[in-house]
Amino acid sequence: MYDSPQPEPGVPPSQDEPTAAAEVCHTVIIGAGMSGVAAAIRLRQAGIEDFVVLERSDDVGGTWRDNRYPGAACDVPGHLYAYSFAPAPQWRTTLPTAREIHRYLRRCVTDFGLVRHLRLNSEVEQARWDAPEGRWDIRAVGGRYRSRFLVVATGLLSEPHVPELAGLDTFRGPVLHTARWDDSCNWAGKRVALIGTGASAVQCVPHLAKASGALSVYQRTPPWVLPRLQRRVPAVESALYRRRPRLRRFVRAAVYWLRESWLLCFTGPAHRAVGAGAAVLARAHVRRQVPERELRRRLTPSYPLGCKRVLLSNDYYPALRRTGVELVTDPIAHLSPDAVVTRDGTVRPTDVVVLGTGFQADQPAVARRIVGHAEQRLSDAWSGGMAADRNVMVPGFPNMFLLLGPNSGLGHSSLTLLLEAQLDYVLDCFGQLARRGLAEVEVLSETYSAYSSWLHERARRTVWSRGGCHSWYLDSRSGRNTALWPLSVRGYRALTRRFHTAGHRVRAEER
Repeated sequence: MYDSPQPEPGVPPSQDEPTAAAEVCHTVIIGAGMSGVAAAIRLRQAGIEDFVVLERSDDVGGTWRDNRYPGAACDVPGHLYAYSFAPAPQWRTTLPTAREIHRYLRRCVTDFGLVRHLRLNSEVEQARWDAPEGRWDIRAVGGRYRSRFLVVATGLLSEPHVPELAGLDTFRGPVLHTARWDDSCNWAGKRVALIGTGASAVQCVPHLAKASGALSVYQRTPPWVLPRLQRRVPAVESALYRRRPRLRRFVRAAVYWLRESWLLCFTGPAHRAVGAGAAVLARAHVRRQVPERELRRRLTPSYPLGCKRVLLSNDYYPALRRTGVELVTDPIAHLSPDAVVTRDGTVRPTDVVVLGTGFQADQPAVARRIVGHAEQRLSDAWSGGMAADRNVMVPGFPNMFLLLGPNSGLGHSSLTLLLEAQLDYVLDCFGQLARRGLAEVEVLSETYSAYSSWLHERARRTVWSRGGCHSWYLDSRSGRNTALWPLSVRGYRALTRRFHTAGHRVRAEER
């Protein structure tokens, strides 16, 4: 539903012609987003050149390629939202935009020589474990691959969630999801219905409020919104970071520890008090920007701050006060071919529907395509909710590693930090297997279960689990938090610093 930017010189063409024989390699990486690109770089740095990256799209970038809606940006400071091994001192603002991050990832592909490893337009149809051979057999659009190791780097935010709204399939106008944006859409004079008030919706509301003829924002529950503390980064500052790497590292470390302190809002013995203090700031923010008492009441959450994702914006509230913009809090009853009808009977004529409804985070599509021991699909292994030992390994799926999978999101800091810790863990595993002549590794069920119990006991003490609201952090089947890491980044780094074969089944190389 959108036009992807043309690949830069050197990015390989898509594989349109199927290959008769499978390409044999050390590792197959599924996905060329933030985690897939990082995995490819780290493999090369470790001296492993025999790998491929399978990407379903015609460009790298993952969620930062897909989320092209106006206003798309990161809520994490740019000093942290970049790989430690590929610093990005060129961000134009302290909180980089989606397009900047996408350009950064494309540049990493070029700078680290990943072009020859990429297979674009190669969506994985199935990855099956071949037990007798001790290899993964991967069938993708345009080719087959056989690899010793499989790295699943698709993340949790790759499949858009489309709500079950009666009549949505009968609506005659365009229906866009914020993760499948159409840049060619003409908004002038159009009556637009924006469904949802999550992060993407809040970011694109100001643009739609200005560009459209009329905008109705359909809100189920209001988000907590804090001021977006952002400034432009002068060219002289970027140049200084390039010339003085120690200064850049010092600033990154300062931002890291500041963000670690944010965890106090969500977990720990004082999180209720600290979260309540942050809520005072959020209420002051809406009070300052929305003088109308009734509108302010409808925009003020009744659940604890942090129970849902906390959003940052300076222009969302003012946009809702513009002429021609309406906040609708009555539930949607159904859609007709040319209108949205709410339960109170109000009919709002509509030309375009925009879905700002997030992602299917708890049921990633790739899980249905991965088959392990005894013909078990990963989706079946997760039928009671997602989980992974160290957030990386699942029993029944030997030599498979997840990146930014279950409980790998962060509510207080940059997910790139957990990603790099996971890569350290995976590469340490690779190194130990090679040194000890081991061909196969699989986490034991008892290790997996013990870790899951330990993790969920700690997650249970956080506002994400105890706040009493429904959010995408909670698995729709188990009701547990399967999206966010409930402790500090430092704690996760300690947990994954070294790989230990104890608690795993290993098999030696056949001589």
